[in-house]
Amino acid sequence: MALSNIVSRASLAFGLGLLAAAAGTVASAQSFPDRSITMIVPFAAGGSTDVVARIVAQKMSEDLGQQVIVQNVAGAGGNLGADNVARAEPDGYTILMGTVATHALNPLILKSTPYDAEKDFAPISLLVVVPNVLVVNPELPAKNVQELIALLKADPDKYSYASSGNGTPLHLSGELFKSMAGVDMQHIPYKGAGPALNDVIGNQVPIMFDNLPSSSSHIKAGTLRALAVTTAERAPSFPDVPTIAESGIPGYETYTWNALFAPAKTPADIVSRLNASANKALIDPAVAGRMKEFSATIVGSTPEELGAHVKAELAKWKPVVDGAHIQME
Repeated sequence: MALSNIVSRASLAFGLGLLAAAAGTVASAQSFPDRSITMIVPFAAGGSTDVVARIVAQKMSEDLGQQVIVQNVAGAGGNLGADNVARAEPDGYTILMGTVATHALNPLILKSTPYDAEKDFAPISLLVVVPNVLVVNPELPAKNVQELIALLKADPDKYSYASSGNGTPLHLSGELFKSMAGVDMQHIPYKGAGPALNDVIGNQVPIMFDNLPSSSSHIKAGTLRALAVTTAERAPSFPDVPTIAESGIPGYETYTWNALFAPAKTPADIVSRLNASANKALIDPAVAGRMKEFSATIVGSTPEELGAHVKAELAKWKPVVDGAHIQME
């Protein structure tokens, strides 16, 4: 699903969600919540997913009148935390801050996952999308995407690109680029974006696909050169950086996204209450300002739109994963 199409429906989703909250006619929704809610982040603290969770959780706490507590349950590329929510009581008191990794990439890449990304969750709302960015060491003689493609085609065995690890959204961004541009470069996986960035800045590896928030300070400092962002539209925080699609690879689009999910079989009225609260948080000016600081684009959606988004993401990434022969235990 194109980012522009998702965002265009955001105002409608907000309206529907807020109306659902105002109705409050179902008994379980009237009494919910009567205790604290645990929002599980399936990654370590400090990353963009954790930041989004804490910003949204604080505002949801104010709206719901109960504390929304962020709990980091890292491990297995996000699978551990996601599985905890899939197995939780479907009462709305345990929810997941899901991502493209938990709900699209892991189910396609791993030989087995402990949960079904579609059947084991009740979608709540697609919150934000975060652009990825193609960056290079400033010493690389490529000032734009077309010059990079020319370098890669002239010497296909010479260049490599870094990512935060095998099977991550950043790895898959690189594989999609290779496939659509008709080029080759060796993938060098790291245990996280931090060490990968260090080696790109040090020119041990010349190219990287990264989340825009973690690269932004290096781009501004000139220690990395941004060639293009991976979303269909330019990032407001870097309006002079073109998209990969407008740089000669039409149709290219990848991004990291954050969305809220509850366990499957959570009552629809409770899902509606959580949806309304999450979407209300997103339109708060302070929240919007914080999201803008790290280039996150606010979406907000209905549960049905998030369900369709997950289905579309699975369909989009399957041929990329199959084509790159990525399979992990």
